[in-house]
Amino acid sequence: MQTTLKIGTRGSPLALAQAHETQARLMAAHGMPVEAFEVVVISTSGDRIQDRPLSEAGGKGLFTKEIEEALLARRIDIAVHSSKDMPTLLPEGLELSAYLPREDARDAFIGKAARTIAGLPQGAKVGSSSLRRQALIRRMRPDVEVVMFRGNVQTRLRKLDDGIADGTILAYAGLKRLGLEDVVTDLMPLDVFPPAPGQGAICLESRIGDRDVEQMLAAIHDGPTGEALACERAFLAALDGSCRTPIAGHATISGGTVSFAGLIISPDGTQSHEVRLEGPAQQAAGIGAEAAAIVRAKAGETFFDGWT
Repeated sequence: MQTTLKIGTRGSPLALAQAHETQARLMAAHGMPVEAFEVVVISTSGDRIQDRPLSEAGGKGLFTKEIEEALLARRIDIAVHSSKDMPTLLPEGLELSAYLPREDARDAFIGKAARTIAGLPQGAKVGSSSLRRQALIRRMRPDVEVVMFRGNVQTRLRKLDDGIADGTILAYAGLKRLGLEDVVTDLMPLDVFPPAPGQGAICLESRIGDRDVEQMLAAIHDGPTGEALACERAFLAALDGSCRTPIAGHATISGGTVSFAGLIISPDGTQSHEVRLEGPAQQAAGIGAEAAAIVRAKAGETFFDGWT
């Protein structure tokens, strides 16, 4: 293997923090010096397009396309992603080969007009670009106005300070990785405000058959996170999840058992269907797919036809 391992990443402060966490774990696991790594920043379409929702621009693959092209072209050796940004179908020749230990999967509310969503005045504005978060906000508070918020964490916090909205919701994991926990005014309970599949987990993508890289990444792979994400991604895949479909899903692993809770919800927050399922962790992907079949049967096909 070449002496320098090239780690591909987006250029936002959070993406760089995730890349450097990956580097630090590899250094510790293999006794490698910092000089053995190069962090390669790659600009993605998702970062450049800021004037409209991702659902209108092409979906969550906009955050991975250019990085995966660099991986296939061997300009980088591994790619570091936020798991919730990953499409369920990967380009031919690539695989998700490792997951780092998952951070807190909850969403965090950052309020200016009130500390909680429930405490916001009638007609307040809440900023979010996520269809899932928008739908859950509307379910909680049909009277508030949801406004589109794009950009990295710092950009969204700056928009909040500029008064564009009275509050916003961000992944607590990202705020923790950036040392910004102090901006949080309320943490959203998982049963009230379920997260996106993959939220809080960093995944590492590599070329199928690249044995040297596979062996390196195996040393930092977190098994329980991998099992939980297999369940969540199977749920998402079976429902054709994309940025056009408000879908939530969260799996936990305990004592060899996977426990999964999933939700589909209409963009206006008025209709939703939930599912809870558990079983052996080694069958996590099958349980996620089964949960999707259950919730699809509950909702009926016309539910999806109405808002996809």
